[in-house]
Amino acid sequence: MRCGVCPSGLKYAVKRSGRSVAYCSLSIGAGTRDEAGYPAGIAHFTEHTMFRGTRKKSAAVISGYLDRLGGELNAYTTKEEIVLHATVLKEDLPKAARLLFELATEATFPESEIETERGVILDEIIQYKDNPAEDIYDNFECMLFKGSALETPILGTTASVKKITAPMLRRFVAEKFVPGRMALTVVADIDEAQLEKSIVSLSHKLFEMPEQVGHDEPYAPASLPAMTGNLFHNVVDKHNHEVNAVIGGKAPSLYQMPDRLVAAMLVNILGGPASNSLLNAELREKRGWVYGIECSYTQYKDTGIVAISFGCDKPNLDKCLAAIDRILKRLRETPLSDAKLKAFRKQLFGQLAIGSESGEAQCLSMGKSMLAWGTVMSPEETRRHIDAITATDLLSMAARLFAPDNLSRLVYL
Repeated sequence: MRCGVCPSGLKYAVKRSGRSVAYCSLSIGAGTRDEAGYPAGIAHFTEHTMFRGTRKKSAAVISGYLDRLGGELNAYTTKEEIVLHATVLKEDLPKAARLLFELATEATFPESEIETERGVILDEIIQYKDNPAEDIYDNFECMLFKGSALETPILGTTASVKKITAPMLRRFVAEKFVPGRMALTVVADIDEAQLEKSIVSLSHKLFEMPEQVGHDEPYAPASLPAMTGNLFHNVVDKHNHEVNAVIGGKAPSLYQMPDRLVAAMLVNILGGPASNSLLNAELREKRGWVYGIECSYTQYKDTGIVAISFGCDKPNLDKCLAAIDRILKRLRETPLSDAKLKAFRKQLFGQLAIGSESGEAQCLSMGKSMLAWGTVMSPEETRRHIDAITATDLLSMAARLFAPDNLSRLVYL
């Protein structure tokens, strides 16, 4: 793998693979938390409307540009970034990369197309509201981070989306979409030195004019966050057939090493994707009280969130909450045995190895890493950090994450 920074400030990482398919992504450090001075949801609105026309291509041409090559083009928005990504045959990689930059730097935001996309986004907001499992998590996060830039929902609100105009979108892009906030990552069966040379050349063509160069670095390490936050225990009557609940609190940030890896391992043990995770084994496999339960860990540049999410029948709610409390108490007070620690560590290694087989997932992960640190941690380095985690580390992290004064609760009845 090769990582670097172009003279313009554009970060890049390239990795050779043995696949005939090539993956590329353009990550831009401008997400929901960067919307100060704009209506909520403008980052997500920007991501949608970039596809609605550029100075060189109409919306119809963009829509079919990679389709005709058998490729795929997509995008998404998070609290901290907008990501454009493409999957193509390796011989079409240059076309895909140029298209990503064209969308990010030459979008025109036509008025008629904006109104069309506004309707799409308003429908998306309604769909989220109609999905209790998604709506409750968004509301939980907004309540947990109330008073901060992370409070805003990614989609915005119906009222805020209606306020967004073409001039606002153009100004948002002009301010935020500068090379110093961008990272291009590629996973392809092409020589890494050749890929690196091509990216540097492309960056020179796109950004070396003085008026286009930007070295803004929004992802510099922030001061470490306190492990306390807004506390609440709210119950909302939604008149739903199923009860939905989220329990969680603040967690280590993206820059807190090695704490963030300890938290990630603990969350995987508690409620990861495996059927033997503690929550799944007890509440679903043994008791049959839930159809599914998970524990997630999201890292931001100055804080994080750990959240247990589940749905159940109303008569099982109190039993589920009591069982979760018992499991969390055990994690806070009883260290794992050497045998269990070894088994959970091997399980995590296996999951990471399987995940790395996805070229798209690897490419997207590289983009997030480049924005955050300007480099990508190797699998060997990751393994060394995980190997160094002890039962005492996990016990200490559980005591922090799952302490009663760090846990909030939101229930939809």
